[in-house]
Amino acid sequence: MKSEIQKCLDGEIFNTSDTEIQNIIQRARCLTKDYNNTSGTDLKRKNELLTDLFGSLGRNVNIDTPFYCDYGRHISIGNNVIINMNCTFVDCNRIEIGNNVLIASNVQIYTATHPVETYERLVEDWNENQGIPYFRTYALPVKIENNVWIGGGVIILPGVTIGKNSVIGAGSLVTRSIPENSVAFGNPCKVIRKNNPKVGLHSL
Repeated sequence: MKSEIQKCLDGEIFNTSDTEIQNIIQRARCLTKDYNNTSGTDLKRKNELLTDLFGSLGRNVNIDTPFYCDYGRHISIGNNVIINMNCTFVDCNRIEIGNNVLIASNVQIYTATHPVETYERLVEDWNENQGIPYFRTYALPVKIENNVWIGGGVIILPGVTIGKNSVIGAGSLVTRSIPENSVAFGNPCKVIRKNNPKVGLHSL
């Protein structure tokens, strides 16, 4: 029988009130609180906190504060990554960030979502003693590949992949995956033109 966390990672409806899940969330809350309250000059402590928080952490990663996430351990970050201030990662499912990625301020990445139809989203005849929330939730992974630049205020929705060498313009709402080597922006985000990286970057 699957645990609720496994259902979550498999993209199935899961119980957000599950004890294991709530413990993971509370641990992430404590670690992010400590991280946000740690001096920017205390690089050793900040790196220790991020190592404890994330599933994996590469080299030369700079995450400005405040930073918020949900589970923490479902986030993996490659080498040479900058995440600017006031970013929120709702990592119920996996968020994978590659190498040489720039993420500007106020970026929001969501993996959690709910059924659109009301009868599917809400639990019929729900009551507080059932041990489940009154709504149904599932989650889909988000992947940001190598050499991507995400502009300020971008919102990335569940199930999206942003291909390598792509640029997402500030303020965009990314509802669908963006192919590699693209410049894209808008609401909804659309490819405006191709991006032509130098040959030397292809192997990164």
